[in-house]
Amino acid sequence: MKTKDELIDDLLTLAFAEDVGDGDHTTLSTIPADERGKQRLIIKEEGIIAGVEIARKVFEKFDPELKMTVLINDGANVKPGDVAFEVEGSVRSLLQTERVMLNIMQRMSGIATQTAKYQQRLDGLKTKVLDTRKTTPGMRMLEKEAVRIGGGCNHRIGLFDMILIKDNHVDFAGGIRQAVEAARKYCAEKGKDLKIELEVRNEDEIRQALEIGVDRIMLDNFSPERTREAVNIINGQIEIESSGGITLETLRSYGECGVDFISVGALTHSVKGLDMSFKAVK
Repeated sequence: MKTKDELIDDLLTLAFAEDVGDGDHTTLSTIPADERGKQRLIIKEEGIIAGVEIARKVFEKFDPELKMTVLINDGANVKPGDVAFEVEGSVRSLLQTERVMLNIMQRMSGIATQTAKYQQRLDGLKTKVLDTRKTTPGMRMLEKEAVRIGGGCNHRIGLFDMILIKDNHVDFAGGIRQAVEAARKYCAEKGKDLKIELEVRNEDEIRQALEIGVDRIMLDNFSPERTREAVNIINGQIEIESSGGITLETLRSYGECGVDFISVGALTHSVKGLDMSFKAVK
């Protein structure tokens, strides 16, 4: 299995392949090969900046001789007019890396900003906001990193690092006990130490989950009232995650029920990028 760094490198390879192709012919035809210059990343909207360290990887991959000076680090609050970093070197390289870098930074900063809004809504509570697998294909590692930068927590990265038994798994397996026991047997046979989370639909399934024992219970599409009842039944025995249609407006009502986590697909699947530009320093 590939590492996080290898997956990011693959993403950058693809990003340059689709954007630069066999060359930025506008830049190659108008800018002399020996022309040197400097550009700076200027913030145009208030939010949380994310992707600075990934931007460094973009520049290093395309042209290791580009020199980047960071002025604002990942996770900082930014406002219009702030300069996050400057990059100096070949003008051709600066122009050819601009769009790949901006696409990544705007997306990551938008996610970090969105995540911070959700987590701030839970101020004073133990509840942490979680991301989901509803991410842009190929960009999951970056988008989940942006969630962390914004103050949220990552759920499982993919299908490989946690057992999450959902309603379809339960129904196809013949029941909760059958599904959980099969998962435990599989992990033992494969030598895998994976946490087991179980999605439940009602109080009966909660009691079955408590009886057989799992690491976390997911309350799927429960109302705040039903969530409070479920928390009382579970009584701290197992971690609790709320999921399903929870918005910024309803988030705190779930957190106040005493759940440990709330997963929100909107952190990554429908985010507006943070506005910024990469401008020449004259």
